[in-house]
Amino acid sequence: MKVVFHLDEMEKWPLTLANVNNFLAADPDAEIIVLANAIAVKGFVESKEELIALEEKVQFSACSNALTNFKIDYEQVSENVRIEPGVYTLAKLQHEGYAYIRP
Repeated sequence: MKVVFHLDEMEKWPLTLANVNNFLAADPDAEIIVLANAIAVKGFVESKEELIALEEKVQFSACSNALTNFKIDYEQVSENVRIEPGVYTLAKLQHEGYAYIRP
């Protein structure tokens, strides 16, 4: 199964990560992408340690426009986080058959 979790609010990071862990418990082979845009990109800096634990099982993506808007240098996020245009990427993933989940 292919799933993209989308968040654009900082407050949603704990719920999103809990949802991801629950999803992986139900389907360890799931292909999961967590994509953050808007203010939620700050989570890639503030929650770095929590995200590192999931990097082997989950692909994280940060919106390049949001990083620029919030003056976050790409070097501040983990090298394993994809930096790409958020809204475009969401549409592309849905077109590719990813289920869309917004906690």
